[in-house]
Order: sequence, then C-alpha cells, then structure tokens
Amino acid sequence: MGMFQVKVRVSNPAEPARFFEDLFWVDTGALYSFIPEDRLEAIGIPSFGERTLALADGRTDRRRIGMASFEVEGQGERVPCYVIFAPKGSLQLVGATTLEGLGVAVDPLELKLKPILAIIGGYRASV
Repeated sequence: MGMFQVKVRVSNPAEPARFFEDLFWVDTGALYSFIPEDRLEAIGIPSFGERTLALADGRTDRRRIGMASFEVEGQGERVPCYVIFAPKGSLQLVGATTLEGLGVAVDPLELKLKPILAIIGGYRASV
C-alpha cells in the first residue's frame, strides 16, 4: 500500500480551543498515533504514563503516552485517542487505533480514508 497524508486537527480534550492542524502520514502499521512532544505540550496534552514501542527499524524506545482528540478533514467527527509523545522533529503519524476510533479504513486503491460501519459483538450480544 502506498503512503499518503491527510489533514488532521489535534485538540486538547479538556480544552478544545487549544488545537493545531497539519498534514499527517497514515500508517496502518503503527498501533498509536505519533506526534512530536513539543506540539502536544503546546496545546496542553498531559501524559499519563509510558509505553515501550517497537520502532520500524527494529529498535525499541520508551515514550510518554497521552490522550488527544483527533478530527480528520472531511470526516466530521472528533474523537479522543491515545497518542505517543514522539521526539521533536519526528513525522506525524495517524495510527491504527486512531483510524478505528474515527471509524475509517484505508482505501488502498484510491489512497484515502473511507468511513466503515462499527461491528459490535454479535447477534447474541444485542439480544
């Protein structure tokens, strides 16, 4: 699948007026979204712990994790999602948990995001 970017608004869930908008790479191979720590700190996103991550080059790193609200241009919904505090100057990535939270999937032919229906349990869970 080819790489592509989407315009994303990232905001502080406790103070939605504190936000930034920018282009992010869509990375279905990344579990969490990845944003440089200085950008998250500028909008007041607190961290609540740390996670050990496996990086694409095989190294591991321990980084802070927090919660930010994400809104992808054209999708019309803002949802809170986990985010990793990346080193300054890192690429901004939208990861799989954010895509799931937003209810979108990657269309590999058109290289864009498309809405999907959420599947909740099965028939027995809804009876």
